[in-house]
Amino acid sequence: MTSEDVLSLQSMPAASASYGRPPCRFINREFFTVTYKSDPAAIREAVPEPLEPDGSNTVTYEWIKMPDSSGLGSYEESGIVIPCTYHGEACNFVAQMYLDNAPAILAGREIWGFPKKWGHPTLRVDETETLTGRLIYNNVLVATGTMPFKYNTLDKTEIAKTIAKKQVNLKLIPDVDGNPAIAQLVSYHLEDITVKGAWSGPARLNLIPHVNAPVADLPVKSYVEGRHFIADLTLPYASVMYDYLKDRKEN
Repeated sequence: MTSEDVLSLQSMPAASASYGRPPCRFINREFFTVTYKSDPAAIREAVPEPLEPDGSNTVTYEWIKMPDSSGLGSYEESGIVIPCTYHGEACNFVAQMYLDNAPAILAGREIWGFPKKWGHPTLRVDETETLTGRLIYNNVLVATGTMPFKYNTLDKTEIAKTIAKKQVNLKLIPDVDGNPAIAQLVSYHLEDITVKGAWSGPARLNLIPHVNAPVADLPVKSYVEGRHFIADLTLPYASVMYDYLKDRKEN
């Protein structure tokens, strides 16, 4: 294997790539989100500087079902998103993610810096009427969300704008000596969005403390809204928004 061969590889291991090359196209990607008011001090603790919480004191807990994801396969995901600003620009900070798919975990962490850990999320319609999301981590139920199934219809154009909002991840990759090799805020926009259906309604969320899946560290104070939508979209490559190591050298 030549040096050129090594540099042409898309991912480890060299003998068999762990995931396909982006961009990744998602077909019939189904979202269930619960937006709620939480503790502002807990939100500030979860958001890395120089990002700033947007002042709404809200958090969005989400479940996503991805039956058809190019280069990644079929899987489900659950996690926490916090609305923030960066130099006045609105964005969403992706704080926690749990899923049951190795290619998506590996690609997500290595390329975009998604905070992905192995867990077992599910999104189902229970007893014909209740959209129900669950997250099990290490055989412990740590999150349950519920919403009436297709309660109120939402405007698809507005939901597409919501999906297209800038997303930000904290990418941390250690060097061989344990020191940071990469410490960045990484930003990206989901693209080529087609919303196929969107609904809203009242929602409830139960979060159970777990040391290795600390979703309950952002406690529910009151509820804002539940949303359920289905869309086709593309996840492209990202860009570096802020480099902690570069900033430390310059200062």
